[in-house]
Amino acid sequence: MTSTSDRLIAFLEEHSTEFLHNWRAKIVISEDDLYKEEILQNGLRMFRLVKRAIENPLSEEEIRALAFKTAQERVEAKVNISDFVYNVNIGKSEVIKWVSRSGIEWDALQPYLEEINSLFDRFSYLAVKQYTDIREEQLHEKELYIDQTHKERLTILGQMSSSFVHEFRNPLTSIIGFTKLLQHDHPHLPYLDIMQHELDQLNYRISQFLHVSRKEIIASKREEVPVSKLFGELIEFLYPSLLAGEVNTEVNIDEEIKITGNQDELRQVFLNLVMNSIDALQQVEGERKIEISSSIIDGEMSISICNNGPQIQQETINAIFEPFYTTKELGTGIGLFICKKLIEKHDGKIMCQSNMDRTTFSIQIPINAAVTP
Repeated sequence: MTSTSDRLIAFLEEHSTEFLHNWRAKIVISEDDLYKEEILQNGLRMFRLVKRAIENPLSEEEIRALAFKTAQERVEAKVNISDFVYNVNIGKSEVIKWVSRSGIEWDALQPYLEEINSLFDRFSYLAVKQYTDIREEQLHEKELYIDQTHKERLTILGQMSSSFVHEFRNPLTSIIGFTKLLQHDHPHLPYLDIMQHELDQLNYRISQFLHVSRKEIIASKREEVPVSKLFGELIEFLYPSLLAGEVNTEVNIDEEIKITGNQDELRQVFLNLVMNSIDALQQVEGERKIEISSSIIDGEMSISICNNGPQIQQETINAIFEPFYTTKELGTGIGLFICKKLIEKHDGKIMCQSNMDRTTFSIQIPINAAVTP
C-alpha cells in the first residue's frame, strides 16, 4: 500500500514543471544579477529538499549548505536581501498550494505542511543570517582598510613634515625673532604687528602638522588653567583677524572657572575653533558674530563656541572630525581631527550642531581632566 508521503511526492513530481514555471513567473530577478540563471537552479534544489523533507525531517546541516550558498551569491550579486526573502516566500506559497491540491485528506496533510513551513522558515533564517554576517564582515574589512589607509597617509605626512620642518621652520624662527627685534627698536614702524601676527599663524599651522605626524609620545603638562583668561588671550591674539573679517565677539565665561589640563593643547583647540568660525563668517552678509559661553555641570566644564555663519549639513557634520576631510579650498583637513584627539586626551568630547541660524561647537571636559598620553 502506497504511503501518504509517497503519494504526495509523486503528485509534486508530476506537476514539478508547472510548479517551477509558476514560481519563475512571479519572482523578482534583476537583469544585472550575476547569478540570475543560478536562481532557477537554486529553486530546483529547494524543491528537492521539500521532497526529501516529506520523506524524513531534514537536519539543519542539510538545509545550511543551500542557504549559505544562496547567501554568498546574493552578496556577490549586490542584490537587496528583501528580494531574496520575497522569492523564497513565493516558492513556499506555490509548494503549499500544490500540496493542498494533491487530493490527500486535510488531516493527513497537516504534518507535511508543518514540515514544509519549517523547512522554508529555517532556510530563510540561515540564508539571511549568513548574508548579514558576510555583509558585516565586508564592512569591517572596509573600515580596517580605511583606517590602514589613514595610518599610511599619516606616516607619509610625518616623513614629509620632518623634512619640511628642518627646511622651513629654522628660517621662519629667525624671521620671527628679527621681527620682534624690529618691534622693540622701532615700535612705531607700520605693519610690523600684522607681519608678526601672520608669522605666528604660519608657525601655528606648522605645529598642527607636527601634532599629526609625530609618533613619539610627549608627556602632557598638567596644570590649572583659568579658562576666562585663556580666551581673553586668544581674542587679543586674533584681534587683527577679527577686525579684518568684521567679526564681533561676545565672551561670557565665569572668571572663577578653572580646569586641570594641558594649557597649550586646550589653547590650540579653542584657537582652531575660533579661527574656523572667522573663516565661516566671511560667507555672511551683514552682522557677523561669535559667542563663547561656559557652564559647570556635574563636575564637567561645557564650552560653547557659536557663530551665525552658514549651516553645516548633517552629512558634513558626520565627517568633519575625520582626518583629511575639509570643505575649504586650501584646507588641510587636520584641524578638527586634532581638536577631537586633544579633547579626548583630556577625557572629554567635542560635538557640532548646526541650523539655519547658528553653528555651535560644544566641548565637555572634566574639571580635573586626566590628560592621558
